[in-house]
Order: sequence, then C-alpha cells, then structure tokens
Amino acid sequence: MNDLLNRIYFHNTIQDYLIALTIIILGTLIIKIFKRYALTRLEKWTESTKTSFDNYIVKSVERFGIPILYVGVIYAGLFYLNLPARLNTLLASATTVAVTILVIRFISSTILLIIRAYLRRKHPGSANVNELGAIQLVVSGVIWFLGLGFLLDNLGYDLTAIIAGLGIGGIAVALAAQNILGDLFNYFVIFLDKPFEVGDYIAVGDKSGTIEHIGVKTTRLKSLTGEQLIIANSDLTSSRIHNFKRMEKRRIVFKIGVTYQTSHEDLQKIPDLLKSIVESQNPVLFDRAHFVSFGDSSLDFEVVYNVLSSEYNKYMDIQQAINLGIFKKFEQLGIEMAYPTRTLFVVNQEQETEEATNLRSFGSRTM
Repeated sequence: MNDLLNRIYFHNTIQDYLIALTIIILGTLIIKIFKRYALTRLEKWTESTKTSFDNYIVKSVERFGIPILYVGVIYAGLFYLNLPARLNTLLASATTVAVTILVIRFISSTILLIIRAYLRRKHPGSANVNELGAIQLVVSGVIWFLGLGFLLDNLGYDLTAIIAGLGIGGIAVALAAQNILGDLFNYFVIFLDKPFEVGDYIAVGDKSGTIEHIGVKTTRLKSLTGEQLIIANSDLTSSRIHNFKRMEKRRIVFKIGVTYQTSHEDLQKIPDLLKSIVESQNPVLFDRAHFVSFGDSSLDFEVVYNVLSSEYNKYMDIQQAINLGIFKKFEQLGIEMAYPTRTLFVVNQEQETEEATNLRSFGSRTM
C-alpha cells in the first residue's frame, strides 16, 4: 500500500494527489454546508427586518463570496501539488482573473445600489428607469475599466504604456465624437438637475411637446400636432426651457374695447361687470379690471386674473366662458364692442365759401 501511495507521476506522488483532492472535496462540502444552513437562515432573518441593506449583504455573499471561496479551495488543492513553473503561473493568473472579476461585479453592484437608494430618496415619486439604465452602463464601464487595469498590472503587463496608447487613441476619439460626448455630459446634467422629467410638457424656442423619452444623446417629445420632436441634449441645456407641468397657476391678461359712443355711466359699470364675470368661474383668482387707454377706435379695458391650474384645456374653457359672459352682459346693457373703424367728416363747399365771404366783409367794416 505504501509503495502504491509513494509512486510518482508528474513530479507528485499518488498520496499528494489524494491530499489535494481531499482538500478540494472537504472545502467544497464545508462551503455547501455553510450555504445550505447558515446562509439560508440568514436570508430568512433578513426578510423579517425593515432595512434592505442586510438583504443585500447576504445576497452579495451568496453571489460573489461563495464563488470566491470555491475558487480559493480549488487553488489551495492544486497549489499543494508540485506543479511546473509555467503551470503554476497559469494557475495563479487564472485565480487572479476569476477573483478580480467577482470583486469588480461586487463593487459595481454595490455602487449601483447606492445610486438607486439616492434616486429613491431624492425623487421618491418619479420613474427613473431610462435614466438609471444609462447611469448603470456608464458606471459599470468605468469600474470595469479600472478593474481590468488593476488586473493587467497584477499580471505583469506594462500598464503605463497601455494607458499612454489609450490616451492617444482617446484624444482622437474625443475629437471625432465631441458632439456625442457633449450630449452624454449634458444627459448627466439633465439627470442630476432634473429641469424636466418624462411626462412634462415643455417649450423650447418655438417648439413644444410632452417629454416621451430622455436618452443618452437625444430627448424625444410628442408635439400637440402629433409628430415626434427629437432634440439633442446639448441644445436643451443651452436653451431657455418653459416647463408648463410645474406651473402651479397661469396668469392671464386680456383686453376688450368698447365704442367711443359708450356713455360715462356705462363705462363706470364695466370694471365691476368684468370682475363679477371672472369671479363666477372656478378655479380662478381675480386680480384687476381697469379702463386703461383711449385706443384709435375703442375705449380699452384690461383684465388680469389667475387660473389655479396648469392644464391648458382648463384655461381655454374658462376663457371661453368669460368671453361668452361678457358678450351676453354687453348685449343686455346695449354696450357695443369696438372694432377698427374710421369716421370721415365732409364739409359742404358752398357753406364754407359763404362763411369766408362774411368774415372778409366783417373785417372791412371794422377798418
């Protein structure tokens, strides 16, 4: 039996192989027992707690910690053997790669969890699915870039030369895609500053519409006429944006003119009349109504009130009701609304000649 155990194959005895296999099997069994009993009980306990952080720790141990333990057990079993230098280096490199990838995934998921928690706390009622997807992509890309750089450095590659080469290539790419990078940067500005969200009705210059999607490069709007407007994020952040959804009330100013033939008594009645018509609407806050100016063909009154709603259709319904009320009241009182007119006064030529003759004769008698 001892002779069998002491037989050497590939620089290791059979006993060495059995010990290495025992290390791997025992380690695997211990990990499975820990996962089945200890980790399962911890998961049940965390489900009864109010916080979600302990749930994340247990799930992270299961997703990343357990695989790292398996890799460590296999490495320990194989490391016990007397392997050739090349194979030993390959084993160490493979273990480093596997552990590094698992650590990168753990760090990436942890940072994304923190970002989600921040978004829920800062914007509890908003949907950030599209925005979070882009943030995840960028954050994951940065973490993987740094992690792979650390991995290459540990594997013995000259990281300085690699970074220098990437730097030169990065400058060329940045110059070629500066507009895309500008839109990407402004996407993060929109994401963090929140000047508008999906569902908001905004106006940018002479264009307006409802936000449908906020992308990494462009933002898509649905206009009132039905077509889709696609605007670059850089154009949005450099423009003056009117966000009508966040408008708590709408201030309305309009004028109405009556004819010059309107009596003084009726002119005094009109401001109170306009006030009563406006206040009869709901939800409306009346501000003022005044006789403001003598127009070219009308006596002008100005009315100011606030609609306590941001809905445009609601404002139009109220304005229509006010206009109909004014028309009805003016019709009842016999007040005429003005429209552009011009009065031409014609003088009789014979009468004008007679008046001029009388003036000349009066002047000669005086002398």
